[in-house]
Amino acid sequence: MPSVLAVFAHPDDIEFVAAGTLIRLRDLGWEVHYMNVANGCCGSMTTGRMETAMIREQESRNSAALLGAEYYPPICNDLEIEYSQQNLAKIVSVVRRAKPSIVLTHAHWDYMEDHMQTCRLALTAAFARGVPNYSSDPIESAWDGDVVVYHAQPHGNRTPLGDYVSPSLVVAIDEVMDQKLQMLQQHRSQQDWLKSTQGLNSYCQTMMDLCGEVASRANADSEASVVKLMKFAEGWRKHLHLGYSGTDRDPLREIFMEAPG
Repeated sequence: MPSVLAVFAHPDDIEFVAAGTLIRLRDLGWEVHYMNVANGCCGSMTTGRMETAMIREQESRNSAALLGAEYYPPICNDLEIEYSQQNLAKIVSVVRRAKPSIVLTHAHWDYMEDHMQTCRLALTAAFARGVPNYSSDPIESAWDGDVVVYHAQPHGNRTPLGDYVSPSLVVAIDEVMDQKLQMLQQHRSQQDWLKSTQGLNSYCQTMMDLCGEVASRANADSEASVVKLMKFAEGWRKHLHLGYSGTDRDPLREIFMEAPG
């Protein structure tokens, strides 16, 4: 059974930009693996760090359970995601255990440092999966299977300087949007936090608006879109295959061109 691993920074990041693609892969028989690098401890205006982290981990576990995914616990606090050997060794262990044909992670350039550092860690972990002289934590045997890495849309679909990011591939998610929403709704603690800190009156509506923008722009761009007249879509950009795969494959494009939504 092929597997896909999602490595994102915080609880609810997967739900915002990747859950629709994961649901569609699951429905095609893929094994799904779900990892948040940070524990979400800073995501509250009312509860302390430890309580907030516990609440957010349970919300993530609930979401992963709806997806039928294998859940990997976070390895550090919010705003402490650093490109360090300690963090890298832990994520390499997850990659070796999951043996993914596809790794999904953040955009290289995003609105906050935690996202960008997670991207760097995920890339190096995927690269180091088959290096036998690199020791993971906990120890897992090196695995040299091909991996294709895809980068999600940055938050807001824009770079930190406000430029729209055009994905090279979009995955239509109209038919699974209800399930994606149900996963995001598990993160109930985030409604007040996102409203207070980022002006998002409805985090679910914000997610729908962002996916709607990707679909709308893709519908108007025949080269970027694989499916026409979508209402909602998730956008992806494929990482260069060198060091990750022996051939320049594009499995998401291959899969969803064959099984359009």
